[in-house]
Amino acid sequence: MSDDGLKGKKMSMMALILMIFTSVFGFANIPRGFYLMGYAAVPWYIISAILFFIPYAFMQAEYGAAFKNEKGGIYSWMDKSVGPKYAFIGTFMWYASYIVWMVNICSAIWIPFANAISGTDTTVNWSIFGLNSTRTLGVLGILLIIAITFIATKGLEQITKVTSIGGTAVALLNIVLLIGAVVVLILNGGKLAEPIVSYESFLYSPNPAYKTTIAMLSFSVFAIFAYGGIEAVGGLVDQTENPEVVFPKGLSIAAIIISIGYSLGVLLIGIFTNWGQTLSTKNVHLGNVAYVVMKNLGYAIGTSVGLSEAVSLNIGLWVARFVGISMFLALIGAFFTLSYSPLKQLIEGTPKELWPGKLSVITDGMPKNAMWVQCVIVAVFIAIVSFGGEGAAEFFEKLVLMTNVAMTLPYMFLSGAFARFKRIENIDRPFVAYKSHASSLVATVVVTLTVLFANIFTIVEPATRGDMSSTIFMIAGPLFFTIVALVMYQRYERKYLK
Repeated sequence: MSDDGLKGKKMSMMALILMIFTSVFGFANIPRGFYLMGYAAVPWYIISAILFFIPYAFMQAEYGAAFKNEKGGIYSWMDKSVGPKYAFIGTFMWYASYIVWMVNICSAIWIPFANAISGTDTTVNWSIFGLNSTRTLGVLGILLIIAITFIATKGLEQITKVTSIGGTAVALLNIVLLIGAVVVLILNGGKLAEPIVSYESFLYSPNPAYKTTIAMLSFSVFAIFAYGGIEAVGGLVDQTENPEVVFPKGLSIAAIIISIGYSLGVLLIGIFTNWGQTLSTKNVHLGNVAYVVMKNLGYAIGTSVGLSEAVSLNIGLWVARFVGISMFLALIGAFFTLSYSPLKQLIEGTPKELWPGKLSVITDGMPKNAMWVQCVIVAVFIAIVSFGGEGAAEFFEKLVLMTNVAMTLPYMFLSGAFARFKRIENIDRPFVAYKSHASSLVATVVVTLTVLFANIFTIVEPATRGDMSSTIFMIAGPLFFTIVALVMYQRYERKYLK
């Protein structure tokens, strides 16, 4: 977008906070955390916030403020700090994982939409043109990615409108959880549905599958990954009002709110949900636990005020509908941000010669050609998975495994580059979170080792259950994306640098 086109259209602090909140905060991580660990999820969310999310967010704030005039986001940050090849490998791996995320969400997003309509997941019965439910969701997913790409290519103003709606919807969802839980607590005379017996309630899970040390450590990985995505807004520093002040402050506020939100949310669920009575059945799983928990909140409110069983159940259905529409809007908001921001950082930050044809052309501030190519790639993957039968479904599962680790390794690239960034001289630093070289080095080591540990455990854990193929695919993913990035970069070096 031209400078004139940007005037009056830059993001305010509130719009930035909502965009970060939409991109990072996953409301479903709260009921999922309670489902997996009960109250014992709280210390893991706190530890992950202290060791990873908050120091990592402050790193992003320093990067963003110092390189506020750079349009390449995380690529530019790593390029200026370490070098272009290091930056390209890390950013390409990060971007490739978002392609798979979009393929996944294009089909999964219809589950909250179905809940918004009927209060329960009815997608298994959906059919258009005589197609079965899997293919119907595939067609809807293809139409969705086309619609999102069309709207997103119209400019940042359209994206911020949608993401603001998504962020507001999630904020309202948390308010419903907070107020509803407090009401139930008061009406029940302070009695908790899931009692806190002692400090051991915060150490041991009520879930039989999470009693062992290995299983508990696997939740630490879940907690760390729940904070992922804050770097996706790094490319928007140059499009924020007064960026050297607004961007780091907005980032810091969003990081603190998200960290508190996860832990407080788990405690609130325990007020109205007894793990054994509500979540121990085979029908409850990670995919639907958010709707089960919030439907139970509506039911608990009804019974607490003395309403009949039927009326209380009906209240539960309406709460589930509200959860569905809120999560649908939040996912749509995140989709708009992630359909544009990662690609913007990759295209604008790298040399244009790296990209064939007109992919590197930026029109009205948007890599429109590349966004439409991205749309085609996502649509083709959706079609393969939806219409290809069991073999295609297994292929996609392996693809997801390949990107699980690849999606978080760039966190290590960014945190690993931070110590080098802090040693750069002759650079304006309008925001400094780490005042000394020692503190920046400690932050670099702690964040990098935390993510490294999470990834090593993620890779090894399937092998401990005898599932060697999953472990192999998780190792193969980063290797494959690294090789592709190296081949692309070496082609560029041969043709243009020498």
